[in-house]
Amino acid sequence: MRALDVFGVAQMDWLYTVSGFAVGLIVGVTGVGGGSLMTPLLVLVFGVSPATAVGTDLLYASLTKTLGGWVHSRNGTVDWKIVGLLSLGSIPAALLTIALLKFLALDEKTLRTLVTSVLSIALLLTATALLLKDWIRKIAQRDDGTVYQLHHRHLPAATVITGLIVGALVTVSSIGAGVLGTVALLFLYPKLTAVKVVGTDIAHAVPLTAVAGLGHMALGTVDFVLLGSLLLGSLPGIYLGSHLSAKVPEKVLRPVLAMMLLIIGIRLVVA
Repeated sequence: MRALDVFGVAQMDWLYTVSGFAVGLIVGVTGVGGGSLMTPLLVLVFGVSPATAVGTDLLYASLTKTLGGWVHSRNGTVDWKIVGLLSLGSIPAALLTIALLKFLALDEKTLRTLVTSVLSIALLLTATALLLKDWIRKIAQRDDGTVYQLHHRHLPAATVITGLIVGALVTVSSIGAGVLGTVALLFLYPKLTAVKVVGTDIAHAVPLTAVAGLGHMALGTVDFVLLGSLLLGSLPGIYLGSHLSAKVPEKVLRPVLAMMLLIIGIRLVVA
């Protein structure tokens, strides 16, 4: 019996690594899909507790995005002022959300329902944002080529509020720092170049997911064996996907990914 258990655990670790590779490959090619694919995969396919899936995925995201943030920083494609404003809202929101979860001390069933509900909403929002990403950029453009933009007096406050919403959403569901953060930046800062939008969003996601992930670790909702297995596959997957990204059109992959997230989100709602 013990030998069978060991074999089963080894097989499961192998499947986690393969899943990490697949998700890493998609992230490398498209730049999105980490939390929005990994967390539902762990919950729906592997039967991992939603809270543990979220907590583990948050630390997974912080570690995998650190390299990307470092590269963007070296290339000068990060607007650190915007990162600071977003963090001013998101980090306190993450800490407050963790403190609230700790204070409420929800039972397993209630916590599962809460995380699953927020997760499904985050997935549907992410899928919608993916589909409307180009449209949102276009509505910020005037016919004469100039852009609509919030008055400079309101922009910092709007950015902090955006960070606050994203921070709370990410802490509960592990989803939102990627696609939703990018779309928010496109809307708030239409003059920002595409590469700076991506770089700024990744740089902001690193401390946010780290703080939220450490908070979940304090709550006991992080599986380190699972984390190691995912990283073992995702790091080479991201590396390979990054090299393939130039050969695979994003306009082809984005609708496919969006529809996949819509289906997963609806599946979670029905479940």
